[in-house]
Amino acid sequence: MTQHTALVTGGNRGIGQAICKGLVDTGVSVVLAARDPEAGQAAAREMNADHAIRVEALDLTDPGSAADCAARLERAGILVDILVNNAAILPDGDALSVPETDIEAAWSTNVRGAWQMVRSFTPGMAARGWGRIVNLSSGWGSFAEGLGGPAAYSVTKAALNALTVSLARTLPATVKVNAMCPGWVRTRMGGATATRSPEEGADTAIWLATLPDDGPTGGFFRSHRRIDW
Repeated sequence: MTQHTALVTGGNRGIGQAICKGLVDTGVSVVLAARDPEAGQAAAREMNADHAIRVEALDLTDPGSAADCAARLERAGILVDILVNNAAILPDGDALSVPETDIEAAWSTNVRGAWQMVRSFTPGMAARGWGRIVNLSSGWGSFAEGLGGPAAYSVTKAALNALTVSLARTLPATVKVNAMCPGWVRTRMGGATATRSPEEGADTAIWLATLPDDGPTGGFFRSHRRIDW
């Protein structure tokens, strides 16, 4: 069996940490990317998975951070063939009241950062003939579900969905790219009253990250089921 390596952005807490742990449990090596590498190291120790996890500093608001991370991993001989774009922020405010700085921060993290990660890592996936990309989106980014929630978050998640469709049209069939909604999850973002655990929120992402060769691409999923854009 081929040993795969996944990179998970925002992997130091919440759904991202659960994804890292779930992938390690399936036999995947993991690069846990976090803005604060000390927080990443603490998360790895908490999972008792230091041997299978490499921690990398990654700041998606820095336009050069994705390429720098890719270059460091290449020098270390680490080939990333699974990319999980999990990191996101959720600023408050509707379309007229949200501050301009929050719009820029949401765009930088939720869309541009994910886009730069894809551009940094998918050429290698395509050249090696295997890859999986998972974009963590939301029902709040779905036109079919009404684009609910704060404006900067819903609009950027809708843009991430659009990026997913565009990538599926551009990438070779051997590199599968899908978006998913984890549901309402008990994290710092989702709050303590949310209905799903981080592990439940991570489940579909882990499934998409390890799809077989005949698995779907260019889709939007929740609980392993395709949902409308």
